[in-house]
Amino acid sequence: MRRIFTALFIVFLAAPVLETALVAQERIVVSQQRRTLFDLLFGPQQTTPPPQTTRRAPATQPRATPPPAPAAIAPDAVEKNEGATRLAVFGDSLAVDLAKALQRAFAEDPNMIIIGKGVGSSGFVRDDFYDWNAALAEEIAANSFDLAVLIIGINDRQPIGGASPLSDEWKAAYLERLNEFLGQLRVAGKPIIWVGLPPMRAPTYSAAISEISSLHRLASVTAGVEFVDIYERFTDEEGRFTSRGPDLNGNDALMRKSDGIHFSAAGSDKLVFFINQSLRLYYRGGTVSIEISDPLEGTDAQTMVRPPFQGTGQVRLLQIAGAVLPISSEPPRADELLLATPDIPPAHPFDIRMMLNAPRGRADAFGVGIEPSLEESADNGPALVQGVNAAGQ
Repeated sequence: MRRIFTALFIVFLAAPVLETALVAQERIVVSQQRRTLFDLLFGPQQTTPPPQTTRRAPATQPRATPPPAPAAIAPDAVEKNEGATRLAVFGDSLAVDLAKALQRAFAEDPNMIIIGKGVGSSGFVRDDFYDWNAALAEEIAANSFDLAVLIIGINDRQPIGGASPLSDEWKAAYLERLNEFLGQLRVAGKPIIWVGLPPMRAPTYSAAISEISSLHRLASVTAGVEFVDIYERFTDEEGRFTSRGPDLNGNDALMRKSDGIHFSAAGSDKLVFFINQSLRLYYRGGTVSIEISDPLEGTDAQTMVRPPFQGTGQVRLLQIAGAVLPISSEPPRADELLLATPDIPPAHPFDIRMMLNAPRGRADAFGVGIEPSLEESADNGPALVQGVNAAGQ
């Protein structure tokens, strides 16, 4: 019995040493608590471990990023009718995207064919790279289109010969090329819609492009063709560049690409909406080819530049010839056309009360009228006029 207690006493004294060795060997952190002889003989009591708590990172407010713009889905194109109107889209890389948007817009119209003729990096300056006047002459000779849409100019801030961009010499040479282009269309009888340029992200570049677009407007007005100004359609409330704006459904969408120059798919579709307002002046959905009648055809004045009629809004600029009268001629006087005091009094003078001789309920009764059952008496004059009170009685 004494041996048992001696052994237990030795184990009790050695327990802290063994515990420290085990901790050092397995690197287990043991909580400091009181150990009893019962724990050494029969093991520690099973206690319920404290619940584990997980620290969560504080919730952060998600960034309000707009959803990505959905990709434009072109409807299935229908088979085009024979003799359908052929719309050619000329210009630089802006015209490439515009042609795709027009193809989406008229995919289900059997009477309209969209022909993309855009050439990237082209313009009216570098005719050594691509000569638009020579290319248009070939298209007219081949009779490849009936109607044209033109958007161009983002590559034209370059010197012409020795003239620096936007100098007076440069503008004169540039306008000469524009007039040659429009002159070919006028002689061929091909109507054209010239689309202005939008604002750009880079301020200096945007100012130059805006000035180039003003030259496009000048050439268009001089030639009597449609010019669609889209500048303010793609600006913010302060008139500055913005890459976003309302789409055709009124939803906020990305209108421009990341380069701050080209249109996105939604922006191109919105551009088509404004072009279509002028396009209706030439195209009504019929299959008849478009022809413009010129009253000066066959005369020496046919190829002359004629100032257009200045109407309000985007109206077709008509080129017409007015009546020719000698300057010395005197117009007829009004009293030779209308007799203010007739010589013979009328047999039946007008009675103002006759204005009220409308049956009750008719639109021209204006709240009063005669009863249909009453007949006009020859002796007493017109039938009595009966009023209508507020209750309609």
